[in-house]
Amino acid sequence: MDSSLTILFQDHHLVAVSKPARLPVASDHSGDATLLESVRAWNAERQEAGKKGYCVPIHFLDRPVSGLVLFGLSSKAAARLNEMFRKRQLNKIYVAVVEGQPRASRGRLEHYLAKDKSSNLTRITGPKDPEAKRSVLDYEVIATQGERSWIRVKPETGRSHQIRVQLASLGTPIVGDAKYGSSMNWEGRIALHAFCLDLKHPVGGKPLILEAPLPAYWNEIWPEPWPLQKMRQEHEQ
Repeated sequence: MDSSLTILFQDHHLVAVSKPARLPVASDHSGDATLLESVRAWNAERQEAGKKGYCVPIHFLDRPVSGLVLFGLSSKAAARLNEMFRKRQLNKIYVAVVEGQPRASRGRLEHYLAKDKSSNLTRITGPKDPEAKRSVLDYEVIATQGERSWIRVKPETGRSHQIRVQLASLGTPIVGDAKYGSSMNWEGRIALHAFCLDLKHPVGGKPLILEAPLPAYWNEIWPEPWPLQKMRQEHEQ
């Protein structure tokens, strides 16, 4: 097993792992090692001799983003988890540290976004754009410190670069996200973390609240103590 693999939850049907920033979930043009390879290697070690085992990613995070990623370990679980994501039958919570402070301390953002695959940039467009996809999220400012704000984000949809673009549209780009306006280059990382998934187990329906700890290097942009209890209040109520 890859010693760098951090497993947050596991059973016969799914595994939740914590993805480091700068590690792609699956293969891309870089040819770099991937999170999927590590999880598949871990899963293969659990199987009978000669079997690799079933293992597919259920959702993806951008390469500079850290946090929780789910993998299906059975075809039944994978199909049901994919359906839950498609029908929005779960709650996703992200942490973001942004430059500045939004004018409103909380709000709902709705845009139409289109991605240019050649430049790997997502832009805000209009509903008549044939490439446009409706994108919705709720945000709340949890804390401010100097010229930065700690924000809880609950995306309703899961578009490419969605949180990055929509927070930048407020004039508050995510720290480190130079692609969308940040003044800081954070060595290939951005201050966006997939913090929590609140869902029902795909086989049996048991409630699951899965949480990925923040990377220690966030101290570089927001010294501890981090306002995590305020983050948790949303799904504890």
